[in-house]
Amino acid sequence: MHSRLICPVRGCRLPLERGATNYACSSRHSFDIAKSGYINLLQPQERKSKNPGDTTEAVAARRRLHDRGVTRPIYDAISLILGSAPEDVVLDAGCGDGFYLGTLARETGIIGHGIDISLPAVDAAARRYPNCRWVVGNADRFIPYEDATFTAVASITARMNVPEFRRILREDGRLLIALAAPDDLIELRGHGRDRVERTVADFSGSFQLIKHERATTTAELDRSGIEDILLSIYRPMRSVPAAAAIVTFSLDLLLFQPVLLP
Repeated sequence: MHSRLICPVRGCRLPLERGATNYACSSRHSFDIAKSGYINLLQPQERKSKNPGDTTEAVAARRRLHDRGVTRPIYDAISLILGSAPEDVVLDAGCGDGFYLGTLARETGIIGHGIDISLPAVDAAARRYPNCRWVVGNADRFIPYEDATFTAVASITARMNVPEFRRILREDGRLLIALAAPDDLIELRGHGRDRVERTVADFSGSFQLIKHERATTTAELDRSGIEDILLSIYRPMRSVPAAAAIVTFSLDLLLFQPVLLP
């Protein structure tokens, strides 16, 4: 199945063809392939700062948490609800360091594509998971792939772009949205909001909810593990955390199917 990139230059949107060291469209817009294998398609007007998205330090902190194994039960739940097969072509929108998509590709044989606005995150993903395609881009604005490219799209605790998700997803495809559940990191942040009802409402008209599950696990973390959480999250802590704690990781997993367009 094809999964062709398209040119992100405003008003262009022509297919990008891969060369030896770059991707280019017929209008001669060209984008180099980095040494680690990713392609940077982020346009100047799509960034709000010089270095948008996760910092190098945040990316490294999340990777250390993944490498500890604390998020493996969450990955297992995501893999199970998504039900991937080798013929699937999957996009992870807001892929971060690539843990979920890269692991899914390695263990199920899917064709994986990841996009994130953070260059350090995408570079880290490309270095560890070279069998997937990694793109720097702002999925909040535009996802640089042709229409109906993917059999599955995932957004795991990332921003959501309903029109673009619908455009790039096949009519028989599926969409997985993973939201931080109210008890996610409850020991450090207190009780959070339940975002399921509002998210389902936001997607109505374009997608229909077919399954909702909650994936929850706990991990006993030492001081360095707690520090890695502090580096990797956005919401403020309710107080100064303990030197060691049992911490809850919890996501609401929402599986949607597209509403057929008239």
